[in-house]
Amino acid sequence: MSDDNKAETWLAQHPEIDSIFACVCDLNGTMRGKRVPADQLAKVIDGGLRMPLSIVGMDIWGEDVENNELVFETGDSDGLCDFTGRPLMPITWTSRPTALAMLWLRQEDGSPFPGDPRRALARVADQYKARGLTPVVATELEFYLVDPTEDYPQAPCSPVTGKRLESDGALSLDELQHFDEFLNDVYDACELQGIPADAAISENGAGQFEINMRHVADPLRAADDAVLFKRLVRGIARKHGFAATFMAKPYGALSGSGFHVHFSLIDENGANVFDNGSDEGSPLMLNAVAGMLATMQQNTLTFAPHENSYRRLLPGAHAPTNVAWGYENRTAAIRIPGGAASARRIEHRVAGADANPYLVLTSILGGALFGIENNLQPAAPITGNAYAMKLDNLPLDWATAIDAFKKGAEVPGIFSNRLQTMLVECKMQELRTFARHVTNFEYHSYLEIV
Repeated sequence: MSDDNKAETWLAQHPEIDSIFACVCDLNGTMRGKRVPADQLAKVIDGGLRMPLSIVGMDIWGEDVENNELVFETGDSDGLCDFTGRPLMPITWTSRPTALAMLWLRQEDGSPFPGDPRRALARVADQYKARGLTPVVATELEFYLVDPTEDYPQAPCSPVTGKRLESDGALSLDELQHFDEFLNDVYDACELQGIPADAAISENGAGQFEINMRHVADPLRAADDAVLFKRLVRGIARKHGFAATFMAKPYGALSGSGFHVHFSLIDENGANVFDNGSDEGSPLMLNAVAGMLATMQQNTLTFAPHENSYRRLLPGAHAPTNVAWGYENRTAAIRIPGGAASARRIEHRVAGADANPYLVLTSILGGALFGIENNLQPAAPITGNAYAMKLDNLPLDWATAIDAFKKGAEVPGIFSNRLQTMLVECKMQELRTFARHVTNFEYHSYLEIV
């Protein structure tokens, strides 16, 4: 079926849709693009849209990066927007029904644009495919609902009692039930968009929730699901009179929000190559663990990409701060869950919910592949409290993480030089901007004291 016919068929099945959001994902995990009339759908699908290649490298405020190397080399040229092939996704929380089309960037000569974060993940996935392996990925995303009427985040009021949440509600059934209309709409929207949402729990902070995704044998699909899920949750929250935030640490004294990734590898026969029948896992799994540990410090910027991210990575804040792994140990950066050997997998626990899922999965899978290809062996797994041990630290501040990513010896083997440079330039501009802003707490502490 031609693209024109596909578009006509889809529109005939969805006559209520009168506009399409055609979007690419930038380095910060933000969707950017155009709203086009529905009758232009065929143009969207057949790659007829153009956008500046630099659009994926904008800073968190949507500003161009000053002295962007890409702009000077190309004159800020346009790229071609390829349709990723994911079916169009209806959006139910806007004032009128719309749909979203996921795109990614290609250069004028037809080659994939190496600064596009989705292209980075595709490159790593292709490297696994060349070895006859497929990553099977599941994600867990935490977020907070907050009161949108306040300048600073405050817990929302219960739709049942009208009272503001005041206590941590870890695994609270009452909290889930109080917000069941919101959660029902989230699950309904996930079903419409083909997002495999699984269990929901109330987490450790007031108004904090976690929704897990089912495992899928396609890392690009898993990252797409996470990007779409974050946008969906924010939209549904607005519909219900809340705001939703995936900030890593919206409250200084409450739990941060993480983005945990589970993955295993299957061969061409569908067998889990991390499973050798033992509790310890296969030698290949240990190679993967070693590779992730070896690249973890260099790639921390992709797991913790923002100023706020490092409030979550403070020692004792219930997020990994050391380069360590262990069996059934949630204080370690890498955890090997228990259970049946056939389900042997790795859980990577470093990333915050504010991270770009494409970059997170590229770092994780790229690091694992580095370990596999070089037959790396990990140090002994830890037992006990990783926070109390003398171990190599992750970068604990933003500037150190940026520098580690810029200078990392293994980074160019995982990310293209183009993406590495674009991310460093973007984050350096954001760092400089934050450095120019004095906080209210600084005024309170110093203004008439020093």
